[in-house]
Amino acid sequence: MKSDLQLKNEILSELAWDPAVRASDADVRVRNSVVTLRGHLESYAEKHVIERAVQRIHGVRAVVVEMDVRLGAGTQRTDAELAAAADHALAWHVQLPRGKVQPAVGRGWITLNGELQWNYQRKAAERAVRNLVGVRGVTNLISIQPRAAAADIRKNILDALARQADEQARQIEIVVADSQVTLRGKVHSWSERKAAQWAAWSAPGVSSVVNRLLIEQR
Repeated sequence: MKSDLQLKNEILSELAWDPAVRASDADVRVRNSVVTLRGHLESYAEKHVIERAVQRIHGVRAVVVEMDVRLGAGTQRTDAELAAAADHALAWHVQLPRGKVQPAVGRGWITLNGELQWNYQRKAAERAVRNLVGVRGVTNLISIQPRAAAADIRKNILDALARQADEQARQIEIVVADSQVTLRGKVHSWSERKAAQWAAWSAPGVSSVVNRLLIEQR
């Protein structure tokens, strides 16, 4: 098991290595393998990149994000400008059906509403607006249309885990209620936890995923 100091040093090295991150923007603290991120960033895109960079480090059990976005003078946009930019970004995205996602903007924060057939489309909509200039944050309220029975959903997820995950991940408990999937159990890393969640989201008919998997270090 890695010590807190070792984890912190590896996180700082990862942030320094990633060209999309200015490592000096993030204050990293580690206690009992739980990472807390603090600081003021100039864009929401950088905040997202930092979170993902930390999750790549093996041994991190959880991440607490206390960073906020403070836009510089050259990156501030009115809500009207940002709403127009978000609408264009969504309309021009090849994976999104036109008119199915509606952006709402308040004080630089974009809220996405609508209904789509697949979670990859839901994620694509979020990516489409995340990197726009002037964004302070994104809330994704897009729902997924339920299209399959609970038994079929569970079988599809089990099949996906058998193809994608290791033996430990295949022992994950999968509970399906209507179109909501709950994952329980233990995995060895953030990557395994994300792989299980992605497998669940990839099953047709899943409208939401509750990930209660715990990370247990080897």
